[in-house]
Amino acid sequence: MSLMQKHAVFERNSIVLLIGILIVVAIGGLVEIVPLFYLKSTIETVTGMRPYSPLELAGRNIFVREGCYLCHSQMIRPMRDEIERYGHFSLAAESQYDHPFQWGSKRTGPDLARVGGKYSDDWHVAHLVDPRSVVPASVMPAYPFLKEAPLKTNLIAEDMKTLRIEGVPYTDEAIANAEADLKAQVNPDGTADALVARYPKAVVRDFDGNPDRLSEMDALVAYLQMLGTLVDFSTYDDKANLR
Repeated sequence: MSLMQKHAVFERNSIVLLIGILIVVAIGGLVEIVPLFYLKSTIETVTGMRPYSPLELAGRNIFVREGCYLCHSQMIRPMRDEIERYGHFSLAAESQYDHPFQWGSKRTGPDLARVGGKYSDDWHVAHLVDPRSVVPASVMPAYPFLKEAPLKTNLIAEDMKTLRIEGVPYTDEAIANAEADLKAQVNPDGTADALVARYPKAVVRDFDGNPDRLSEMDALVAYLQMLGTLVDFSTYDDKANLR
């Protein structure tokens, strides 16, 4: 029997074709899944990574709520053009506390994995209030209401409790002090030693330019300003110089 005749069995019998597809998919799935059970961890340990501070977490919730991830991914691929434009390629460990993670392929706007510290707070506020004021060709919608919307802080501890169920290592102490830490991060005149001890490299300042009000803009800018700032990528320079 020729190869074509053998193949005809699948083409003429849909049940046989379906069974064949299921077998092939099952084999492919096992090849990908089984090795994971023998690995101690599928995510490398990276010095500097920590859970989001309460203010950063609130900002991330706004980022997801407003659908920002639909146009801005947070995954720099290990290709020369991406690295030259955005910086070091993304590490899996950088997303270990993200539920859901913000990886993707949609790039209507630039990748934001390394946006932290790249622009000033004023730039971010102006960009969110009126994107065309700083990027004339931008197609991004404006979010001026974020500057006026008061940030709801009463549920941030519950968010952290839920994330702890998912594996994010928030301690009882961190959850108990969630609301206080959130407010402390936007008060540069206060005492934020405990906050920084719990969340190293947390930036303490008024982000939206109005110290008299804690706004959703404060939270979103705080989140954007920490993206890509936790890991010391100078230790990964050799990996970044891809050929």
